[in-house]
Amino acid sequence: MKPGSARSRSGNGVSRHAVEGGGGDEVTELLRAQLQQWWGYPGFRPLQKEAMSLVMQNRDSLIVLPTGGGKSLCYQVPALARDGMAVIVSPLISLMKDQVDTLQSLGIAAGCVNSMQTPEEKSEIARRIRRGELKLLYISPERLVQPRTLDFLRSTKISFVAVDEAHCISQWGHDFRPEYRQLKTLKQEFPGVAVHGYTATATEQVRRDIVEQLGLATADVLVGSFDRPNLIYRVERRVDAIGQIRRILSRHKGESGIIYCISRRNVEATSQALNRLGVKTLPYHAGLSDEDRRRGQDAFIDETAEIIVATVAFGMGIDKSNVRFVIHAEMPKSLENYQQESGRAGRDGLEAECTLLYSPGDVETWNYLMRDVEDEGVRTTSEESLRSMKQYCSSTQCRHRMLVEHFGQTLDGPSCGACDVCLKEMTEVTDALVVSQKILSGVIRQGERFGTGYTAQVLKGSKAKRILENGHDRLSTWGLLKDESETQLKHWIDQLLSQGYLRQSGEYNCLEVTATGRQVLKGQLTPTLLRVRQSEESDRREDSWDGVDRGLFEELRGLRTRLAVSRNLPPYIIFSDATLRALAKHRPSNAAGLKQIPGIGAKKLQDFGPVVLFEIQQWCRSRKIPTDVGFEGRSNSEEVMEQPQTSKSASDSVSSEYYDLFEQELSIEEIAVQQDTSLDTVSRHFVNWLQFQRRTDIGPWVSAAVQARIEDSIGRLGPEKLKPIFEDLRGEIPYHVLKIVVTVWELEQHE
Repeated sequence: MKPGSARSRSGNGVSRHAVEGGGGDEVTELLRAQLQQWWGYPGFRPLQKEAMSLVMQNRDSLIVLPTGGGKSLCYQVPALARDGMAVIVSPLISLMKDQVDTLQSLGIAAGCVNSMQTPEEKSEIARRIRRGELKLLYISPERLVQPRTLDFLRSTKISFVAVDEAHCISQWGHDFRPEYRQLKTLKQEFPGVAVHGYTATATEQVRRDIVEQLGLATADVLVGSFDRPNLIYRVERRVDAIGQIRRILSRHKGESGIIYCISRRNVEATSQALNRLGVKTLPYHAGLSDEDRRRGQDAFIDETAEIIVATVAFGMGIDKSNVRFVIHAEMPKSLENYQQESGRAGRDGLEAECTLLYSPGDVETWNYLMRDVEDEGVRTTSEESLRSMKQYCSSTQCRHRMLVEHFGQTLDGPSCGACDVCLKEMTEVTDALVVSQKILSGVIRQGERFGTGYTAQVLKGSKAKRILENGHDRLSTWGLLKDESETQLKHWIDQLLSQGYLRQSGEYNCLEVTATGRQVLKGQLTPTLLRVRQSEESDRREDSWDGVDRGLFEELRGLRTRLAVSRNLPPYIIFSDATLRALAKHRPSNAAGLKQIPGIGAKKLQDFGPVVLFEIQQWCRSRKIPTDVGFEGRSNSEEVMEQPQTSKSASDSVSSEYYDLFEQELSIEEIAVQQDTSLDTVSRHFVNWLQFQRRTDIGPWVSAAVQARIEDSIGRLGPEKLKPIFEDLRGEIPYHVLKIVVTVWELEQHE
């Protein structure tokens, strides 16, 4: 990086240069207000404020934040606070659509341009841009740099350009895309417009390359912590893949997850095997038709399918927040890939499990797949990445620590409390020196000419034909560890390899004892050996449910699904699991309480507040449990709603489906036909909804002229009884309409 570029800072801090003159308290409060109003978040996550300040100051930047760290908000929030339209470069159509759907659900003017749109849809987006209606435009890199697109965008006010998934521009990154290299012209095409890069995974080398390729000579670089403390990392040697996967799935019944395999063939085999065992999965790989892939991805997003078995191509275009587990049935090719792929779990900040099943054969598979790489530099980098990945799999160190150290950071504290090592799922062997000496002696007795599997068999005391033919059943080390399983022996050999006491050489990865290994044989060094045990579900998983009414959580999940179906949106766009848990924990009874729930901004409060409050009300009433739990300054009473109530029989019959229809402003008559019920029934639901929402604008349902006639009659006769009003109006207006207007009249009197 050139002199004068920002000084990069890892962790939750930031260089002074990056924030000096950061916009002041006024700008910070403006950003905070936008965050609260539209997204319902009361404050910033680490580095968000600093990253947003750079956008507000029109200074180029590169922002590296972990998946789930609120990276997208770093450009979305200031896009609303600045004049003009922000241009967001995104690599995948599915990713664009996901982001735009989410923003539009919040009431934010966002749009995208992609190859899947009709000419009419593209023309409408162009018209909205000309009218200055869009605040964020999502577009692919190849479309953005087309001369026609550039000419069009020059005619509008661009507030800034944000390059999402910026690691795609670097050949040293894990997902290099050549089309991203064309973005270097942006600084020349839009002089005076700041360009910002955003990514979740980038080593120091990749960060330097991103800055250079984007032409950001004076960019500020902010690097957040790469640690994802809510993810529980586990590594297992693959022995019985389907059996191991089933055991993991048993911990996540009814939850969304992804299973990754290296090849298409293994994706199909794994998916079919699980389906035969009654575990419903869908496959996803490049060999499927576009329609099949789209259908599978949509099913996963819409939660009609909980589990996808996929190659690593799956997931980049999905911002699904409630993935509760990611299983790698085979080893990824790099720690960068593993960080990215496992990071698709737990984006909502809640606990999620990431388990990696590995085998030495995975290394050979990746070497075979990389055989055609011609660029020597890229090949060398790939081989180094593979070695680091292999080291991670066989290490006895904390998984979180290894990951953050790979990205040049450190982990505070002696234990992460969220991996198999630190959770003591792998217990330390008390006689590690003796066990290590037996294994190393076995390797030497065999002439250092055999691999891991064979060595484990000899130590176990196997009478396999090959061992007998070699006469190794007569070695002093034969059967020396006969009480241990072959799987455990292989684990220990892997651990000795990881710590440098053994190495592999030759075409067949024969084991050899290193110089430090010979020191172990002399008793001068003692390795660390861990014994693998089957773990129970982590206590952390239970802690995250502390105080949450699980039954209400499931009810709210069902409500979320119904709302999502009616709006043709993914459920997680309606509410995240984190929001549902907060609702089920605090059980708010009115709008003031809902505003205290993270993830509920003004638009969601307006759209979904009444139906959510009603669902909570019904649940709490039927079980006689309190509402407003844990809210400061709020009574913890059993009075569920601080709203006018209809009779118990009426409120008990209200279905949340009606609320959604009222939100769509369908007429009373249309709803009656759609629900196959009477006008009186619909109007009772409608009155209840008006009271919950305290809505007095009923123009879509009752004309102003009719309202005026009824209100005149109410003014003369009072609202207590409908019959005198009905007769006063000569029976020309039905009772259900009278009740609606009377309800609004009473609400207005209490305003």
